[in-house]
Amino acid sequence: MDTMRVRGWRERLKWLRSRLRGNPLLLLRRALAAALFLVAAVLAVVPEADREPHVPVLVAARALPLGSTLSDADVRVTEAPAELRPAGVLTEPAQAVGRRLVGAAREGEPLTDVRFADEWNGSPGSTTVPLRLADDEVTHLLRSGARVDVVAPGEDRQQAHVLAEGATVVTVVKQESDQIGGPHSRQDAPLVLVAVPDEQAPRVAAAALGHPITVTLR
Repeated sequence: MDTMRVRGWRERLKWLRSRLRGNPLLLLRRALAAALFLVAAVLAVVPEADREPHVPVLVAARALPLGSTLSDADVRVTEAPAELRPAGVLTEPAQAVGRRLVGAAREGEPLTDVRFADEWNGSPGSTTVPLRLADDEVTHLLRSGARVDVVAPGEDRQQAHVLAEGATVVTVVKQESDQIGGPHSRQDAPLVLVAVPDEQAPRVAAAALGHPITVTLR
């Protein structure tokens, strides 16, 4: 009986020793796996912590022509680094829907408050109309408050039609490309916003779409 008990204890001791010999290696492997997991987690989190904060920016969802009245389908919200956010940029579609663009907008272009006609309202009884002049150099002579006549050529180039007399220059809106190195296309040319009497506004706006327009200073 004693012999059997001794053998039983010996077997148990062998089994225990084998477990003790295997555990350190198993623990080491687990420790290495845990360390690698922690390193990967740190590397994944650190870039997020160092990233610049982003803010919502409203942009054109597609190319928009001059004078467009915007709908929900025309705009979308994206994110941009806070330090690159343009001054006066809109952040929600509700701020732009139903408003009329002054000038064209490219797809993805941020929409700021000054891109809309209602930001440049003239005096009561007048309507603000955006014009691109036939000669861009004339825009350098214009200042807010200047009085001008809006003129279009007649069928005979020697004649001209006065579309509006005594219009008031509200402002000149220069595109970014114009500020950097001159307009690259007709759509990049400066926009002259003029306040004309309400009854003359439709004729001036229609003529500006299909004819070269200029202004004469008073």
